[in-house]
Amino acid sequence: MKQQTFSDIEYSNRKKKTKRDEFLEVMEEIIPWDEWTALVKPHYFKGKRGRPPKGIEKMLRMYLLQIWFNLSDEGVEDAIYDSYAMRKFMGIDFMTEQVPDATTLLKFRRIIEESGLGKGFFNAINDCLEKCGHIMRGGTIVDATLINAPSSTKNAAGSRDPEMCQTKKGNQWYFGMKCHMGVDAGTGYIHSIEATAANVHDVSEASKLIREDDEVVYGDAGYLGIAKRPEIVEDPHKAGIDYRINHRPGKLSSIPEGPARDWYRYEEHRKSSVRSKVEHAFHIIKNTFGFSKVSYRGIAKNLNRLYMLSASANLLMCARSGGWRKQLA
Repeated sequence: MKQQTFSDIEYSNRKKKTKRDEFLEVMEEIIPWDEWTALVKPHYFKGKRGRPPKGIEKMLRMYLLQIWFNLSDEGVEDAIYDSYAMRKFMGIDFMTEQVPDATTLLKFRRIIEESGLGKGFFNAINDCLEKCGHIMRGGTIVDATLINAPSSTKNAAGSRDPEMCQTKKGNQWYFGMKCHMGVDAGTGYIHSIEATAANVHDVSEASKLIREDDEVVYGDAGYLGIAKRPEIVEDPHKAGIDYRINHRPGKLSSIPEGPARDWYRYEEHRKSSVRSKVEHAFHIIKNTFGFSKVSYRGIAKNLNRLYMLSASANLLMCARSGGWRKQLA
């Protein structure tokens, strides 16, 4: 057992735990650290020359703090120095070591991005959740959300990010990328992620979000006509799926008052009650983790971050569902 410092003893006597404390304690317990560390090890520095590299788990913890709290490389370094909860999560004792600097984190983050490990972490968590019965099969909810990017050209290059595009939603123009998500219809866990420029239509990426054993797919009005898409018609399995897509609100006015209109409202409500589960996943990624604006230039780096955030969102939803300690043991 690690010996407590005076700071540990003083902090343990506080009257109230902050939400940050509670969140980090849950993630400390629920994340399979040995498995995630093993995924990074083949791609990490061998340490045969020069100074010994920092431990993989320590750097992974620092990287996760960065994406959970939406901090820059320098920002997360300063935050760990300032926050006892973060320092405790990192397992750092200032008597023996200091926080890894921003450059060390940058090099570690590039290893994660260039090796595509974000998707590996995401798949590993989903495999674990599926084995424990948290992810069901047979139905998928598809949806997409816009993630803004800086539209200003006041930078060293004097231009916008060439991989980002602008699109109009309602009466407002947006510039950035789009996150396409497939969510389990039974539990609301994220099982598929795609990222494109903002001007790519939702329905064009839908086929990539459908699982091999799905029998029903839910979506909003942006997915009307999905059953007629070539990639759906040419696939025997996808062509036989029941697509339950919400109609546009304006259709209600064309139906006269009476039983037909009441039945239409009932059907639309049932579709929406299932489809709303995807909004909770978007809420965690964009509001809880703060990824409402892109963090990097280019689609690939932001997609890697989306994979890490989706894996974390699934873990957080699992923790909030109760009974997870026994089921993930």
